[in-house]
Amino acid sequence: MDSERPDDDRSTPVRVRRTGAIGRTTIGVVVVLLAVVAALGLQGGLPHWGIGPGTASPGPTLPPMNTVAVAAKVEPELANVTVSIEPIGLGAAGSGIVLTGDGQVLTSHHVVKGADVITVADIGTGAQYPATVLGYDSAADIALLSLTGARGLPVVRIGDSDALEPGDDIMAIGNAGGTGRPTAASGTVTGLNASIVARDAADLTRKALSGMLEVDAPVESGQSGGAVVNRDGAVVGVITAASGDPSRSQGQTLGYAVPIDTAMTIVRQIRSGTPTTAVHIGPTATLGVLADDASPRGARIEVSVYGQAASDAGLSAGEVITTVDDHPIASAKALSAALDGYKPGDAVRVGLAGTDGSQRETTVVLGSGPPR
Repeated sequence: MDSERPDDDRSTPVRVRRTGAIGRTTIGVVVVLLAVVAALGLQGGLPHWGIGPGTASPGPTLPPMNTVAVAAKVEPELANVTVSIEPIGLGAAGSGIVLTGDGQVLTSHHVVKGADVITVADIGTGAQYPATVLGYDSAADIALLSLTGARGLPVVRIGDSDALEPGDDIMAIGNAGGTGRPTAASGTVTGLNASIVARDAADLTRKALSGMLEVDAPVESGQSGGAVVNRDGAVVGVITAASGDPSRSQGQTLGYAVPIDTAMTIVRQIRSGTPTTAVHIGPTATLGVLADDASPRGARIEVSVYGQAASDAGLSAGEVITTVDDHPIASAKALSAALDGYKPGDAVRVGLAGTDGSQRETTVVLGSGPPR
C-alpha cells in the first residue's frame, strides 16, 4: 500500500488526503490490522481480516470539513507507540490517543500484544516515555497504557460515536507507516455496525469483532490505535483495520474502528480496577510455557521456558496441563483464559498428565509476562 507521509520538520502541518463519499456494495475484501511489524527480525506478517456485506445511505449535505484545521488540532493530542518482543527481536509500531495529561493513552490491543517493552512518544510535546499496560480487552482490541513520568500532555476531546450517521464527514489520523509522523486521511462514515473476522498471520489465531465503525478513509499500517475524529475534531473511533477493495479504482480502501463509546466503556472498567471475563486489569500473569491443544483435552506443554515459573516448578515439555486450581483445562486457549484471572505472584495448583499417563499436581508461582 503506497503511503503519503509528511515531512520530518515538526512545523510542517500534517498531510491530509481527501476521498469522496462512496456507498457500500456487496463486495469481497481482505482487511489488515494496522500495526507495522518492524524489521528487527521479521518482515510483514500482518493479520488478515474478512468482512461481510453491508450498505450505507448518504448523509445530509453539510459544508466541507476544514481538513487542515481539524488535522492541526488533533495531531498534538496523539502519540506514537513502539514495542519490542524479546528475545526474538521483533518490533511493531502503532498509534495512541492521549486521554489524560498524566499519561493515560488509548491504543489497540494488537499493537501491544506480546510486547516486552513499550515506548510512547507524545506528538504534542516530543517527549518519550516508557509505558506499562493498565489493562486490555483483547476481544474488543482495546488497551489502556500509562506513561511513566508524563505531565501536562495535550489531551483529546471525546465525541459521541452513537450520534454518527452514514455520510458524516470524518478524518482518520495516526502513525502511518510507523514513521513517527501522523498522516491524516479524510472521508465519510459508510457503516455503523460492521463485523470482521481476524486471522493473525503471526500465530494464525482468529477472532471476530462486531459493532465496528466503517469509513471510506484510506487508513494505513501504523495507524492502529489512532483516532477517527468528526468535523469538530472530537474522537469518535479507535482505528483498527483497513480493507483493500479490488473493485475500486486507485486501490482505495475502507477503514474500521472501534466506536469511542465502546472503547471508553472498556477504559472506565480498567480504571475501576475490577476485572471481568472480558477485561484484564494490570500486569499479565504467565506460566512461562508454549502450549498446544492436547488430545482429547488439555494443554500440552511444547516448551517450558528456562528460568520462568513453570520451569522453576518442574513442569516439562510433553506434559499435559489438565487443571488450574481444580478448574478443567480443555485447550491451550482455555489455559490462557484461565490465567487471565490471576496476577503475577499468585500461586496456582496445576494438574498434569505425564507422557506415561501418570497424574500429578504441583504448585506454580506465576510470573509476569507480556499482554496476551
